[in-house]
Amino acid sequence: MFHIKSYEKAESIDHAIELLKANSDARLLSGGTDVLIRLREGKKAFQHLVDIHGLEELKVQKIQDDGTIYIGSAVTFSEAMQSDIILQHIPILALASGTVGGPQVRNVATIGGNICNGVTSADSASALMCLNTELKVEGPAGQRFIPISKFYLGPGKVDIKPGEILTAFLIRSKDYEETSGYYHKYAMRNAMDIATIGCAAICRVKGDTLEDLRLSFGVAAPTPIRCPDTEKAAIGQKISQSLISDIENQVVNEVTPRTSWRASKEFRLQIIQALAGRVVTKAIQQAGGNIQ
Repeated sequence: MFHIKSYEKAESIDHAIELLKANSDARLLSGGTDVLIRLREGKKAFQHLVDIHGLEELKVQKIQDDGTIYIGSAVTFSEAMQSDIILQHIPILALASGTVGGPQVRNVATIGGNICNGVTSADSASALMCLNTELKVEGPAGQRFIPISKFYLGPGKVDIKPGEILTAFLIRSKDYEETSGYYHKYAMRNAMDIATIGCAAICRVKGDTLEDLRLSFGVAAPTPIRCPDTEKAAIGQKISQSLISDIENQVVNEVTPRTSWRASKEFRLQIIQALAGRVVTKAIQQAGGNIQ
């Protein structure tokens, strides 16, 4: 049984902001796959709820006039997997979405909720990091646009101020056009498990040269991370198996995995190297590159 002290149903984004302002203890409820678990566990911090589930404003998917892809924060993972816009232009996000939980979870869990949890294992985070995604946040002071790389402040902590709501994700055309990406989740079970390591890569290939590389990991540090030194060293290089080996060797210098009951630090480092090579190889091949 859930011990809920107050529950308010928001009729719009502005109404939700007003409800959050009126009750500083209130938490947002959208998909509910995490909030309801915490309520069941008796977490008092989740006993005051503002329900934004079903707000059509948060479900919008569109391509803006300048080519920017706009995805509402309440789009579910199942919707992302079936979205024509996502499948055509940023299929890496659809791929990552398909690794979240099981069908029942994906039908209700939202991308916004996955990101706002602030956990390093969030499957959508690595893909969105590679896409240089901007987050649109709305609150009492108006709108803010935050690069996803600056949104994570620490384990379980994100840059959401009191009264604010993450309302959308924006991916600029320069960050997805003529690119190909891949995501792989390594977990102890094949389904419905938290990632031991998640890895995403986006590549742009020109002839036999790697013109662009963006490489990110989940569970390789306290927050989802990019690997800028590895990316910089690889960009502009001739595509080869030697380049893949260099990426595998370089990436371990940019990650800080820890030992937990799921896996040791040493095991995670091995997985990180293996996934870096596998995922970058797949992204290059899908972008038309030929690895000699």
